[in-house]
Amino acid sequence: MKPYLDLDVVRRLQTFVEQEYATQTVFPPQEDLFTAFRLCPPEQARVLILGQDPYFKAGQAHGLSFSVRPGVSIPPSLRNVYKELREDLGVTPPANGDLTPWAADGVLLLNAIMTVRAGKAGTHAKKGWEHFTDAAIHALNAFDRRVVFVLWGSYARKKAELVTNPQHVVIEAGHPSPMNPAGFLGSRPFSQIDAALAEAGLPPVHWA
Repeated sequence: MKPYLDLDVVRRLQTFVEQEYATQTVFPPQEDLFTAFRLCPPEQARVLILGQDPYFKAGQAHGLSFSVRPGVSIPPSLRNVYKELREDLGVTPPANGDLTPWAADGVLLLNAIMTVRAGKAGTHAKKGWEHFTDAAIHALNAFDRRVVFVLWGSYARKKAELVTNPQHVVIEAGHPSPMNPAGFLGSRPFSQIDAALAEAGLPPVHWA
């Protein structure tokens, strides 16, 4: 990612994030901030599923887009993701909302904005995270092997312009939120992802 980063922007972001964690309640917990990269380093990623910013209620966010820890009620958006998984592939979804196994299998579950204040969605937008996570997309785009970019919702779909390498595949759909009545359910993203991986000689994701 380093060639795509403006280190002045990163330093300002670091100062902001450190101050927020020191003075506010911020999610995910600081030790979980880079979970997405720890479980799925970009060089191991076959798929990117891009979220916007973390869940802002206590106990939900743990550093993976759309994911929550075991024992936490599955959020509505993730319930729709699971519903589509069942309809698309006939896969019985996990019993909980923890997507750690997907991450360990090469799915980079990245939020474009990686932190948020408790109870206040979008509060850490335009502080530098977008630059940092765009650098991750640029790094994936530069690989000479296929990566499947999964962009759900208008915010994520704006990132499609960053994917310029023709060997990659971009899969777009509406956001899985129940507030979005059309555009996600029925989009069959999981079979499209596996087909794009197979076309490049890569194994499917173990969605179950």
